[in-house]
Amino acid sequence: MNTQIQEFWNLNRMYTQLRDELMQVLSDADLAFSPGGSNPTLGELCREMGETQYAYVESFKTFKADFSYRTNDDRYLTSVAALQAWYKQLDAELEAALEAVTDEDVADKQMDRDGYEVPVHISLDILREALLIFYGKVSVYAKAMGKPLTQMWQDWIA
Repeated sequence: MNTQIQEFWNLNRMYTQLRDELMQVLSDADLAFSPGGSNPTLGELCREMGETQYAYVESFKTFKADFSYRTNDDRYLTSVAALQAWYKQLDAELEAALEAVTDEDVADKQMDRDGYEVPVHISLDILREALLIFYGKVSVYAKAMGKPLTQMWQDWIA
């Protein structure tokens, strides 16, 4: 793994840890919660985050970001255990994809983001931003449900 990619991934691991902490405090029933209106359920938000991470996994294999992937697995809407297993799998797949990124890739390639390009390592920054957006949304849901989140979550997000 390229040194620069390794540094960015080490930082992102702390952000994915927040997602793992979230899964520890949620119940299956919590995933059905929606604050109303046209807002999705919490399960839908969680599944969407998995689909986003899948896009990043694939992008580090192909150097092209494609966010069209959608899973048909409805377990992610109703089962915290299913989400945990999926997120763990996605994290492992992302790590494997990052392991394959070479110094030459970082020096010579750009990440194609459908009309514009960014340096490969910056794509990990953008993934972290996607996680932060997800966490901001989840914080609103947690407050609406009266659900306490971890101290790390409160320090970093809330």
